[in-house]
Amino acid sequence: MGSGTANCISKARILIADDHPMLRSGLRCLIENQADMMCCAEAGTAEEIWQAVEAQAPDLIILDLRLRSSDGLDLIKGLKARHPGLRILVLTQHAASVYVERALKAGALGFVAKEEGAEEIVTAIRTVLVGDVYLTRGMAALFLSRIVRQPLDTVGADFDQLSDRELHVVQLLGAGLSTRQIATQLNLSFKTVETHRENIKRKLGLRGAAELVHFAVRWAGEHVALAPLAGRETVPGKA
Repeated sequence: MGSGTANCISKARILIADDHPMLRSGLRCLIENQADMMCCAEAGTAEEIWQAVEAQAPDLIILDLRLRSSDGLDLIKGLKARHPGLRILVLTQHAASVYVERALKAGALGFVAKEEGAEEIVTAIRTVLVGDVYLTRGMAALFLSRIVRQPLDTVGADFDQLSDRELHVVQLLGAGLSTRQIATQLNLSFKTVETHRENIKRKLGLRGAAELVHFAVRWAGEHVALAPLAGRETVPGKA
């Protein structure tokens, strides 16, 4: 029994945080098949993540950047503030370079798109566990090009001016949500979301509501793989 206990203790403890049960199940199977790691818990909401972190003390969290009704960037900042040694690997559909940059600045050590294969994900987990930064080759190229290139060739696309919350509002506008729907999803007042919209228009030099929505839809289509929205059907097995 002593040998088995030692083997269990030596395994890295991983928390899977995603609001799609099928994806969590697939990741759990992948992790449990590795000799050096185990899934200590699963979570589908920010509240469940905090509870699991406190109860299970994971070594690493695999975190979806956009949980329903939660902003993953804010969550990363909060987790790192309370648990500085916690490793965070972002696994998401939001592969635009602006998200890569902000996730790393928030405290994540790795960023992998959900469409990557199992071997890539396992490699990312092991890299982040030892404290190194991990990006896929394509994401590294996007990230580096964002550093050296001129501002995006889309009208008003200097996203460095936007706060994380404002960026989230742009993404939701691009997904087709109204101001009231955004307020509900983000647990904000209608007036607060309206203020965010006005700030976004001012910062990006957009002249009205129609131009803002047109820009958000165009930007999301070009730069972000939008996750399914709350209340919509998802395809089994698809992230």
